[in-house]
Amino acid sequence: MPSPAFRHGDLVEVKSAAEILATLDSNGMLEGLPFMPEMVRYCGRRLTVDQRTEKICDTMYPVQSRRMPNTVILGTLRCDGSGHDGCQSDCRIFWKEAWLRRAHPGASPPAQDETAQAALMDLAARNTRHPSGAPDMYQCQETELHNASYQVRVWDPRSYWRVYTAGNVPLGRFLRVMARAVIEEPARKLRLTARPWVKGTSSGSARATPLNLQPGDLVQIKSLEEIIETLDATGSNRGLFFDREMAALCGKTFRVRQRITRFIDDRAGGKMVRLRSDCITLEDAVCSGELSTIRWFCPRKIYGFWREIWLRRVEMQATPEPPIFTADHHPGTGQLAEPDDGATEPLSSA
Repeated sequence: MPSPAFRHGDLVEVKSAAEILATLDSNGMLEGLPFMPEMVRYCGRRLTVDQRTEKICDTMYPVQSRRMPNTVILGTLRCDGSGHDGCQSDCRIFWKEAWLRRAHPGASPPAQDETAQAALMDLAARNTRHPSGAPDMYQCQETELHNASYQVRVWDPRSYWRVYTAGNVPLGRFLRVMARAVIEEPARKLRLTARPWVKGTSSGSARATPLNLQPGDLVQIKSLEEIIETLDATGSNRGLFFDREMAALCGKTFRVRQRITRFIDDRAGGKMVRLRSDCITLEDAVCSGELSTIRWFCPRKIYGFWREIWLRRVEMQATPEPPIFTADHHPGTGQLAEPDDGATEPLSSA
């Protein structure tokens, strides 16, 4: 029996470990998509469908939009990298509908079989390494995204219609992004769009005075003009590309999410990249899926990687002490009267 077509807002329950095990092949996959160790903890949990994967970007070359059938993204869940040697990419997790059931409010979640959970974890963990066995090579949903999906053409109206009818985006956003796509896609096709979209004016080797930013620190993204001065002709600073989606955030203030020191690079076939230079992610500073040609409406919300030279620290201002109102306070004026001798009288109940 085919699994139900869930859509945005549906309440679902992740099936038991035993049920999910029954759907996986010897490589821990269903339809080419791995069930990862980071997902086991959610067995039996109830979550809300955020979006269907009707139109997702493939960041491997060539960049394109793809569709992953029978798959959804739940809530705000992200992979914490605990099953992949601490990868810090913070990717959203894909869920096959065969791993989910519609949840009924009031019904008790099923009891979980610890033996089945251990078996599911073992199968998932055994398949986190790249099949080649090469050191520092990994396998995860991001590295297998291309194989677990198929390409959707930019000019195919069905892909856009599915995004809207699945409830992925409200009507206003849908119309706004479509209006941009109608203008920019022909320009891209006619090669009227600059490649790269922004070119720097330097060697791209500029470094900032170390800010030593830490999680929770408040920063402001510099202006686009300031950032261009740090980029080379390819739009990069020391190999880190400044994306068009990031430009829309210039001038805004965010909190530091984490310092990135390691991540699995899907473009390098799953190689774990270890960074020695500064690389920062910011809370809520993610790709919107609204500005990048070809990849319209992608729901992956990938965190942008930021150099410290693109940011400035925002000093926290001390919160002023609230005024202490006394009996001499004049209601409605917002001012305090000067007490005669520093003493106050109790307020009258009249």
